[in-house]
Amino acid sequence: MIRRTVPQKTISNEVELKGVGLHTGKEVNIKFKPAPVNTGLVFIREDLLDDNKIDANIRHISNTDRGTNIDNGIVRIQTSEHVLAALVGLGVDNCFISLNGPEVPIMDGSALPFIYLLQKGGIEEQNVAKRFIRIKEKVRIEEGDKWAELVPYD
Repeated sequence: MIRRTVPQKTISNEVELKGVGLHTGKEVNIKFKPAPVNTGLVFIREDLLDDNKIDANIRHISNTDRGTNIDNGIVRIQTSEHVLAALVGLGVDNCFISLNGPEVPIMDGSALPFIYLLQKGGIEEQNVAKRFIRIKEKVRIEEGDKWAELVPYD
């Protein structure tokens, strides 16, 4: 088995754009800001004064009907999937994502506008290694005729 250290990453510079929320129809500003190591991906609702942060974590998924919504009982973010796909696809581990409303702008309906924006801001390595999960045995989940499976691999 080959083991190697892969550094965590954040963005180099703050970048932002405006767009319209698909479900709310309201204009929203979104800003991506560098974050320290081990922060993760954290949404910040700038339109709320207190308790305005929510980390992008599977335990906060509240709804996946026509979008991926996250909710921690205080803060809710709608249609987070394209922003998260862009960040994860670029290998960004730590980033603050500030919004002045409850919904990420839809842009063109893909992650591409966010990828371009994040690349414009630059991606930088940080001085702490990423942590990975290791699949030690096969895991399979089935629902009707649908299934997903993870298998061990070096």
